[in-house]
Amino acid sequence: MWVGQEEMKSLGVFGIFIEACKIISSSRKIFNQIILSFILPLSVIFLANIEVSDYLLAKIINNQNNLVETRIHTPKYNKISHLLFSEFAAFLLLKAAYFLFTLIFSLLSTSAVVYTIACIHTGQEVTFSKVLRVVPKVWKRLILTFFTVFAVFFAYNIAAALLLISWIAFMGTWNIGFLILFFLIVFYVAGLVYMSIVWQLANTVSVLEDSYGFEAMKRSRQMIKGKVGVTVFIFLVLVFFHIVVQGVFQRLVVHGLLDMASRVAYAIVCLFLHATLVLYGHVFHTIIYLVCKSYHNENIDKLALSGHLEAYSDHQEDVPLKGQEDVEPGKLMV
Repeated sequence: MWVGQEEMKSLGVFGIFIEACKIISSSRKIFNQIILSFILPLSVIFLANIEVSDYLLAKIINNQNNLVETRIHTPKYNKISHLLFSEFAAFLLLKAAYFLFTLIFSLLSTSAVVYTIACIHTGQEVTFSKVLRVVPKVWKRLILTFFTVFAVFFAYNIAAALLLISWIAFMGTWNIGFLILFFLIVFYVAGLVYMSIVWQLANTVSVLEDSYGFEAMKRSRQMIKGKVGVTVFIFLVLVFFHIVVQGVFQRLVVHGLLDMASRVAYAIVCLFLHATLVLYGHVFHTIIYLVCKSYHNENIDKLALSGHLEAYSDHQEDVPLKGQEDVEPGKLMV
């Protein structure tokens, strides 16, 4: 649909949700294909990791308890030790595989959804075969942005760990020390939320603009100024529902005492809900990108954006997108 630039820049949480529903419903076929190819495998991996991790952890804890109760250097003790080592190694391999495949399908689904919405925005014909040709090229830019964000998160957590060590060394058990620790935790969590939002928007920037890596993060930080409240609220809502789905899955499927048919039914429901959340999350982030550009009076030049998108599929050089210096009134299509 057509949305005036003034209306776009003033879109709030409810308006962004309505536009996301309109986008998905108007192109249901292509989004269903993206769900089946990229998002559904991601959701299967997410839920399967919960189930298998719980199973392995239960076995590890049980064998640890048996090891404590067993006399050292006996055949039984050695057998349990080897079994415990194998289970712990399997657990680590599971987490490594989970991280790898989650990263792959997350970036693939992000690039597919953002590219599709951009094509819809510019009026280009978009087919699933075209998305499949383009996604591997877009994915390369996203992986560079991911490694950059990973480095930033790593440095942030190292700094937080040093602050915690300093607190332990200098504050000890003083009453004011616990107050300082409380504020440190609040600032730490706030920083994680902010960096997560910057990362999500940086992914969209990496697809739709010439920036990626640190440049995409810098661009993302500039864009969310003035729209931090909206982006934080949407992020927290998505996190809340992800936690709810995970909790329901653990309670009714992993630890539930229901019969197998009921557990399978609830697992399918959780799978559908998680896939829906992932899809809407990607659509929300793309709309937020458009809203932020409008809020900063940056014209979204459809011709330049169209050329930028065609460069992925036609092996052309990227066409630079217009920025603040090329502001001109117009309308945006979402």
